[in-house]
Amino acid sequence: MSELIGKGAVVTGGGRGIGLACARLIAKRGGSVVLLGEDPEVLEQAAATLRAEGLNVTAIVADVGIEDEVAVAMEQSAAFLGSIDILVNNAAIQPYGTVASMGSAQWDNVIRVNLRGTYLACHHALPYMLRLQRGSIINIASVQALANQTRVAAYATSKAGMLALTRSLAVDFGPSGIRANAVCPGCIDAPMTRFAAAQTAPGREEEILREWGKAQPLGRIGRPEEVAEVVAFLASDRASFCTGAEFKVDGGLMASLGVTLPE
Repeated sequence: MSELIGKGAVVTGGGRGIGLACARLIAKRGGSVVLLGEDPEVLEQAAATLRAEGLNVTAIVADVGIEDEVAVAMEQSAAFLGSIDILVNNAAIQPYGTVASMGSAQWDNVIRVNLRGTYLACHHALPYMLRLQRGSIINIASVQALANQTRVAAYATSKAGMLALTRSLAVDFGPSGIRANAVCPGCIDAPMTRFAAAQTAPGREEEILREWGKAQPLGRIGRPEEVAEVVAFLASDRASFCTGAEFKVDGGLMASLGVTLPE
């Protein structure tokens, strides 16, 4: 498929996991992609891997929670891409804690990266989209924006905020030809999930992931590439009438009450 030929995309948190899968698929479908993140080594390794696959990508280092860095990164991205047509807000952190146990500095940092970072990326990418009167913004939220496990208060709050921000973007910028949608992954085999499994049972990560997979009606956890397929669709003109929406990629997790009746 070559439906994204001529499109320029910025993917935050693009060096690994869901972000890397999104960057790869967008580039495979003809787009040019900027991987944006704060770890130079991770970004360069990811960019080198994608370039070795014949894809047009570059890496730009920036902390999404620092406005000056984001502003410069978007300017550099536009110079490399020619235009910013697609913005995938994927950068996120997920420390564990309740409202009682998590200190305010750690709480603020989660909001800074996950929610403020999404705002800043949108704020500094939108002028390029408005100039051309087109664009697709895809915010990677989470099923935890809709229902919560324990000890994820800050993360869930930030992701719920992303859903509200997505709706506001859709309403405010739809008349300018800019669409905004959210994708809500469930349990995905990505670094964040593996970190959680390691914290739960060190040395038994694969067993834990299989156990977690049983919570989904499909009986397994998802792959980053499965999230990327939805993101690539939303980035394309095939999703031309989709905006302000939330797309779950969760193996049916949110469709189930989690209660099994006896036969």
